[in-house]
Amino acid sequence: MRRAVFLLLCAFSVFAISASAQDYPARAIRIIVPFPAGGTADLLPRIVGEKLAANWGQPVIVDNRAGAGGNIGAEMVYNAEPDGYTLLSAPPPPLVVNQTLYPNLPFNPSEFAPVAILARVPNALVVNPARIPEKTVAAFIARAKANPGQLTTATTGNGGTQHLTSEMFQMMANVKLQHVPYRGSAPALQDLVAGSVDLMFDNLGVSLPLVKGGQLNLIAVATAKRLEELPEVPTIAETIPGFESAAWFGVVAPPKTPKAIVDKLNADINEALRDPEVKRRLAQLSSDVVGGSPDETARYMREEVERWAKVIKAANIKVD
Repeated sequence: MRRAVFLLLCAFSVFAISASAQDYPARAIRIIVPFPAGGTADLLPRIVGEKLAANWGQPVIVDNRAGAGGNIGAEMVYNAEPDGYTLLSAPPPPLVVNQTLYPNLPFNPSEFAPVAILARVPNALVVNPARIPEKTVAAFIARAKANPGQLTTATTGNGGTQHLTSEMFQMMANVKLQHVPYRGSAPALQDLVAGSVDLMFDNLGVSLPLVKGGQLNLIAVATAKRLEELPEVPTIAETIPGFESAAWFGVVAPPKTPKAIVDKLNADINEALRDPEVKRRLAQLSSDVVGGSPDETARYMREEVERWAKVIKAANIKVD
């Protein structure tokens, strides 16, 4: 009798989850972005979220909860109900970097339910032209070597892609830069344009329009090969062989989110990423659409944990 009751309860539970997934979403979905508005981390989920809202007939609300290298927003999602109505959209820090960087995280990133990678955006070395007149990587390195620790590099905070890219550059170029952390890409770029800092290893999503507007100079991109849309811009690897760095932006759900809901989210996000208008708008942010299955997303994130852990340990990066 007990076994029969147990099996009946299990069957009912599976049926209930399946039914809820079929009805999902039945109300507004909130996407937590753990960085300020205005940067690529904020713009990408807004673009995809608009398409999801149109397809679902339900609001998709992007909620910026910045702080602690993305940990504040990530913790909120980690502790949210695993019903698919609260999601996290973030670049690498809270998903694959901070577990190596922070000794006592209030959440376990490996327990999030991976949904999809939205896109990758190449990083690049951009400078304030009034403060850094050099226009080549070699000339910039020479200036940095002549002024050790004097050139200031803005980042989105400790452990962000910009920070890790800067540390990797310093190791491989044998130079020393002064780290100036901000709470996101938008305020960092604002100060870079104003001349409060000298340079930034930023993703091209938001910085490229500032380059085209003459406010910043783009010295080189951090992709392995030159970008098709910017064939005249050299790569850092042409001067420092093997140098490569790109930002990516993933979506995860709270731990223990039912697989049926994760699969539904994944399918709908992939459909949105295939939309021509979404692809056009993402291309304007210099981003390459990724998509893929939840299993592929999980595997990619595990690889990224290992990759950035090596950089953090080799550069002896500490949380300020």
